[in-house]
Amino acid sequence: MKLHANAALSLTQRRRMVRRVVEKGWSIRAAAAAAETSPQTCGKWVSRYRVCGESGLLDRSSAPERVANRTEERRIEAIAALRRLRFTGREIAELLGMALSTVSRWLKRIGLGKRSRLSPPEPPNRYERARPGELVHVDVKKLGRFRSPGHRALGRGRPGRVTQTTAKGSGRGVLGWDFLHVCVDDATRLAYVEVLPDERGPTAAGFLTRAVAWFSERGISVERVMSDNGSCYVSREHARACRQLGVRHLRTRPYRRTPPRLAQPVQLPTTTRLPQPPTTRSPPHRAATNNLTRNNS
Repeated sequence: MKLHANAALSLTQRRRMVRRVVEKGWSIRAAAAAAETSPQTCGKWVSRYRVCGESGLLDRSSAPERVANRTEERRIEAIAALRRLRFTGREIAELLGMALSTVSRWLKRIGLGKRSRLSPPEPPNRYERARPGELVHVDVKKLGRFRSPGHRALGRGRPGRVTQTTAKGSGRGVLGWDFLHVCVDDATRLAYVEVLPDERGPTAAGFLTRAVAWFSERGISVERVMSDNGSCYVSREHARACRQLGVRHLRTRPYRRTPPRLAQPVQLPTTTRLPQPPTTRSPPHRAATNNLTRNNS
């Protein structure tokens, strides 16, 4: 049941109104006044309820029953069949003699608006390590501190509102940041978390040492650790900690922007003649004729 924004009668209110008339014997005018609607509307719903029962209280479609220029089903099937042969919308419209807007509308309705929908979606590339400790993931989540609830609870424009936040916590009413260091085991999803004051190399190295020790207490020997290319994970302190712990450090592949396509060199057709610079020398065939004439003489 779809009601517009200004609907005064919900399904429950319609049912209550028509039952007052049909079962309790109220007049249509009295039931309409109790439901805060007009007698004409109340009479309409009472008539539908007496004919169709509960289903008569649902909204009816406002679309016309017959449309003179409705697209035939065979045409729609032809559009879908040509689309599955990877025809473009313009090619389908030209082939069937239809307007491009009509073809595009039906392609969108049947879910083939993009040709990428024709091929099955790629399966998700998920993986999971078999042994606990074979691979752990580390990352840092940056969270801003706050002194009191925000404007959703207290409203905007209150005095003493924090307007600026920096990493060092200096400035006007600045509270700073908390850095949530997380280490998750790939196989068991067992996690170790600490809230630390920064995300520098020595801090990340110390966190990794404590995380490996925490996993060791639970019988998990960490073999590999994977991280992104953050400054704390590419630092010397973090690399030194990995060597001391005997853990292999893996980093995710950095994002690489696709290089722009190089412009193709312009190739002139074979029939094109380039302008020749002026010269005073005779053409080769004329020079050969002059030599032959001189020799015979």
